[in-house]
Amino acid sequence: MSEFLARRELARISPGRPCAVTIGVFDGVHRGHQHLVRLLLENARKDGLATVIFSSGSTGQPKGVMLSHGNVLANIDALGQIFPMGPEDVFIGVLPLFHSFGFTGTMWFPLLRGAAVAYHPNPMDAKTIGELAGTHKASMIISTPTFCASYVRRCTKEQFAHLKYAIVGAEKLREPLRTEFREKFGVELLEGYGCTEMAPVVAVNRPNVTLGDTVQVGNKPGSVGHPIPGVASKVVDRETGRDLPIGEEGLLLVKGPNMMRGYLNDPERTAEVIRDGWYVTGDIAKLDQDGFIFITDRLSRFSKIGGEMVPHVHVEDAINAVLGEIASAVTAVPDESKGERLIAFYTRQDVTAETLWERLCQTELPRLWIPKRESLIPIEAIPTLGTGKVDLRRIKQLALEQMRVEVR
Repeated sequence: MSEFLARRELARISPGRPCAVTIGVFDGVHRGHQHLVRLLLENARKDGLATVIFSSGSTGQPKGVMLSHGNVLANIDALGQIFPMGPEDVFIGVLPLFHSFGFTGTMWFPLLRGAAVAYHPNPMDAKTIGELAGTHKASMIISTPTFCASYVRRCTKEQFAHLKYAIVGAEKLREPLRTEFREKFGVELLEGYGCTEMAPVVAVNRPNVTLGDTVQVGNKPGSVGHPIPGVASKVVDRETGRDLPIGEEGLLLVKGPNMMRGYLNDPERTAEVIRDGWYVTGDIAKLDQDGFIFITDRLSRFSKIGGEMVPHVHVEDAINAVLGEIASAVTAVPDESKGERLIAFYTRQDVTAETLWERLCQTELPRLWIPKRESLIPIEAIPTLGTGKVDLRRIKQLALEQMRVEVR
């Protein structure tokens, strides 16, 4: 990447003069240019620091993730193998560039693959994004389910008529949105999974490949796909670290050339998450017999209630199924009798807490997992971060504020 910048700068100050730039080597121009190249390419070796990206902090304090040139380029190379793009292709860039997927996926990937990009700073401005896609005949978009839900509502089929790939990540893709997007635009939403520490892509679904009568399955609903080329994954027991068999849920560990150098000025936290060369994602997952990864929850998004571990995502899924839309966020607050108590915020103002509770009791959700009536709280909108993820820290604050109101 620094090599690209050096070439651009040298072309500007020496128009028409041929030059050759390699990593750390420069031929054919005078000493001033040589100094410039040393300045720009100082860290441009494979393990040199390319960027520091701060994680979103949706569940904790942000961390400075140090990514090398090799980390980012390995991710770009793997994506290029799965989604071949060229000069005839146009990206629609909507993710903020401070976000790791925006940085790698919508800035460096198209730039280094020679594709064009139409950027828009507001991913929720579906009207403008649809117009950009239609005008520039967009062939690829990388976004989040939250943002894509607004595109389904406000963009036309004609605007996305040239779309070949629509990739989503950062949050769980719910089945209703998958179906709505496919039926309206004729394109499958391909769910992926990543983390800033992996620069960021770990796994992604891809289109099926058909050769004659043979079909290679590239995507499975509910999964985040196969690991990208070069990335290995395994699922281990949360307590013992023992490798788990196919189909059993546990802690997801990954490794590959895209794994970060570490956290900025924080070797202790780095040592906590990188164990024996594997990055500990903090996500609960399982692998199926075909190698697809299914993320079932975050380790931090469990509550111990009456001695039983309750996964927040499963409770959210049940609430969303009752409400008929993606409209809830679950967190927990301390509880004297059971250790923790679930608090669920939901956006359907026309559904009372009493009605929602009664309908949840009719589902297969274990009774212990169902929030109390007074813990089902209508809210105008679920707080989100600039990346489209639910702002879990804000949700926790709202729950604690609600608890203080109850005490009064």
